[in-house]
Order: sequence, then structure tokens, then C-alpha cells
Amino acid sequence: MLSVEELEDKLIDLAFAEDIGDGDHTTLCCIPEKEMGKSHLLVKEDGILAGVEVAKKVFSRFDPTMKVDVLLKDGTPVKKGDIAFVVTGKVRSLLQTERTMLNIMQRMSGIATMTHRYVERIAGTGAHVLDTRKTTPGMRVLEKQAVKIGGGMNHRIGLFDMILLKDNHIDFAGGISNAISRCHEYLKQKNLDLKIEIEVRNFEELQQVLDCGGVDRIMLDNFSVPDTRKAVELINHRFETESSGGITFDTIRDYASQGVDFISVGALTHSVKGLDLSFKAC
Repeated sequence: MLSVEELEDKLIDLAFAEDIGDGDHTTLCCIPEKEMGKSHLLVKEDGILAGVEVAKKVFSRFDPTMKVDVLLKDGTPVKKGDIAFVVTGKVRSLLQTERTMLNIMQRMSGIATMTHRYVERIAGTGAHVLDTRKTTPGMRVLEKQAVKIGGGMNHRIGLFDMILLKDNHIDFAGGISNAISRCHEYLKQKNLDLKIEIEVRNFEELQQVLDCGGVDRIMLDNFSVPDTRKAVELINHRFETESSGGITFDTIRDYASQGVDFISVGALTHSVKGLDLSFKAC
């Protein structure tokens, strides 16, 4: 399995390949090869800054001679007009890395900003905001980093680091008991130590899980706020609890107030607006 660093390197290489191709002919035709310059990252919208460390890797991977002076770190609340960093190097390198860096930083900063809003919304309830696997293909590792920078938590990175028995798994397995027992048999056979979460759609399924046991967390899928309270009381701290399904910024505090441990929000990554940033000569 590839490490986070290796995944980042592959993503950056692919971004350069699709953007530059066989050459940035606009830059190459009008900028002398040895001309030096400076550009700064200008914040044009209030939010949470994310992607600075990745941006440094973008610059160094394209041209190791580029120098980055960081003024604002990842996780910093920023306002319109702030300067996040200044980059010194060949003008050709500044121009050719601009769009790749901005695409990454605008996306990550947008996710961090939205996550921060959700985290602040449920402050004091004891619940934690989780992301999901509803991410941009190829960018998951960066998007999940951005969630953490914004104060949220990662649910799981992929299908390999946690067991999540969802409705389709349960239906295809022939029911909750079968799904859980097969899960334990598999983990034992493969000598794996993974947490197990199971999704329930109603109180009948919840009771089956409570009777069966053998899981770490129960996901309450599309439960109403009153039913969430009832379910949390039935579970009574025997398992971790997670609310999921259609929860919005307007309703998340109502769910968090019912005593759940986690609330997963797909919108953190699948519907986010990028933070407005620009890379300007200085």
C-alpha cells in the first residue's frame, strides 16, 4: 500500500502532466529561461488556510531551487488581503506551478473552512464531525488532511482501514447476524485488527445488533432527531454511536445534542466551494 507521501507525489505528478503536457508554450515563448522573480499567495476571502505544506512540495517537486517563505501556516484563520507565503525562483517555474498549487490550496482551504464551520456549530455537545469517502478521485488524501486541518476527524481513509457493514453488505450477507459473524471469521483468518462499524436503518435492526454484539460502533442511518435520542438511550454507551444521512449545517446541532459520539457529513468534501486565493507577482 502506498504511503501518504507517495500518494501526494503521484497526485502532483499527474497534475503537472495534465496541465503542462509537452510544455507551457505560453511561458516558454515569452519568458527568458534564467529570469528570476517573486510571487505571493494572496488571500481574497475569509476562511481557514490549508495546503501550505502541500504547496511547498508542489514547488520543490517541479523545481528544487524555488524558495518558499511561509508567513501563515496550515490551519490559520485568514482574512481577505492576507499574504500566506512568498515564493522566489525562476519566473518560468512560478508560472508553470501556479495553477496546480492553486487548485490544491483552494480546494483544501475550502474544505478546511467548511469543516471549521461545522465543528464550531456543535461546540460543547461532545460530538465529533467526521468526513466520508465522498471525495474527489485521486485527491482523497489531501481532502482528508484538509478536514483535520479544519478541526474535523477522518472516518476512514478507504475500504482497507476499517470494517463498515452497510445496508447492501447486510442484505447480500443475509442479515445482520450473518454479516457480523462473517466479518469476525474473516478478520481472524487474515489476522487483521480493524474496528467494526455497522449501519442500522430502524429500531428492529438496532435491536438485532444489540442482541448480537461484536461491533465497535453503530451508525444510525437517516434517523430523525427524536429517534436518535431514543437509539442513544437504548445503546447506553455499550458501543460508539454515529449519526449519518442527510444531516445539514442547520440540523447538525440538533443531532449532536442527542448524545451521539460522531456525525458524518459528506458535504465537507463533495459539495465544498474552494476558497478564493490568487498567486501574484510581487
